[in-house]
Amino acid sequence: MGASNQRSAPPLFEGAVAAIMGMRWRPEIVIEEIPAPQKIAPFAVAVSADVVVANEELASGRLVLLHDPGGNVSWDGDFRCVTYARADVDAEMVADPLLTDVGWSWLLDALERNHADYVAPSGTVTAVSSKAFGAISTEPPRAEIELRASWTPLLTSADQLTGHLTAWSELLCMTAGLPPLPEGVVPILPRRPGVRPR
Repeated sequence: MGASNQRSAPPLFEGAVAAIMGMRWRPEIVIEEIPAPQKIAPFAVAVSADVVVANEELASGRLVLLHDPGGNVSWDGDFRCVTYARADVDAEMVADPLLTDVGWSWLLDALERNHADYVAPSGTVTAVSSKAFGAISTEPPRAEIELRASWTPLLTSADQLTGHLTAWSELLCMTAGLPPLPEGVVPILPRRPGVRPR
């Protein structure tokens, strides 16, 4: 799993991959391993996610964990989390000029709430609406929010990645309009492993 360029993966990266594969995800989140980028870092692993409630997909996204044992100046560290999340929203929400600021705060607040130490966050939040005309004018108006972000998790042990994974899952759920789980509530394990191999 992950891009290795035929090099042996460092134990910390192997532990991080195990943390992703063994993560207890919320029952609304369906995770699937996907091919990781091959040229950005010596080691990488990636998963996609759909937030599904009552058989309806409310949001989707992906998470890539990059690792360069030699460090990367632009990351300010040797790991980097890269994410994408999108969801359809009400047209009225897109008209709110604060929506993009709120969308960015979802990520930072989730990291803080889960005690996930990080540096160098960056990203964009885009809110767009569209209306169909002409031959497709019967299609309903659409509005969506899209977040692209990355941050450097400060990891000295693989179990520290759990806070980042929980924060990412909360970001997906907030994008979908679902509130974070109350403190102390543990998600129920699915009957099958949370990550489906592709």
